[in-house]
Amino acid sequence: MTRVIRLGLTRGGVELRQTLTNGADLFGYLLPALLLVGTLALMRGSTIPGTNFALGAHTFVSSLGLLIALSGVMTMAQYLAMDREDGTLLRAKATPGGMVGYLTGKIVVVAGVGLISCVVVLPGAFLVDGLSLGVSGALILLWLVPLAFLATIPIGAVLGSLFDNVRTLSMMMLPIFGLTAISGIFYPITALPGWLQGVAQIFPMYWLGLGLRSALLPDALAAVELGGSWRHLATFAVLGVWAAAGLALAPGILRRMARRESGSVVAARRERAMTRMGV
Repeated sequence: MTRVIRLGLTRGGVELRQTLTNGADLFGYLLPALLLVGTLALMRGSTIPGTNFALGAHTFVSSLGLLIALSGVMTMAQYLAMDREDGTLLRAKATPGGMVGYLTGKIVVVAGVGLISCVVVLPGAFLVDGLSLGVSGALILLWLVPLAFLATIPIGAVLGSLFDNVRTLSMMMLPIFGLTAISGIFYPITALPGWLQGVAQIFPMYWLGLGLRSALLPDALAAVELGGSWRHLATFAVLGVWAAAGLALAPGILRRMARRESGSVVAARRERAMTRMGV
């Protein structure tokens, strides 16, 4: 098993280097930065209700959490759908321990892509005031960011197994947008009805945003959060449960999905894709 994981890590590193040389991929990393800058510009002068603190700083930090969550879920689902379509998953199925190695490699790629997306949007920090990163904040990031990827990437693998091509993945966006709206990304969650607050706290996105705010915003702003605190222990627990459940379930789900793959199925899928493109 150690050898399989090591090979998966190596494969993930190779795929990450390849995506950094792809112009379309690089544009995909820049687009969120442009959208975020536009959003922050619109928020200039707005403050969090009941405080004098800039709403833009709250949104900027929460948006970093959104990027990580979207990278973990959507990017993983997209990779899985593409790999089903071009036969990569079928080849992994034929290799001993292939599904574990495949998932390990994708964790490396998706986490790398997510971190790159966050780095790209960092210049947006110059548009807002009040960000703060001390030693305690840096320590929070050291456990929060890896745990966030481990909590979201298996979700993407499970959801991606429901779709056999990239085009049908668009159906996932509507519920993800709805979850974003209630997770306190663009506005404090305390402004929402209680039942929506409860729904948001089931999923990783809210806790990821909360953890990042605790690391990058002044401690006084904990007063506008649920319970009036940053709830670090609850953040670690919820993300940890999602990570443990996802890592336990995802390889088995991928193996069952891969058992339905065959050379004829992949060939038929390619033929349908070529027909849609008019080839």
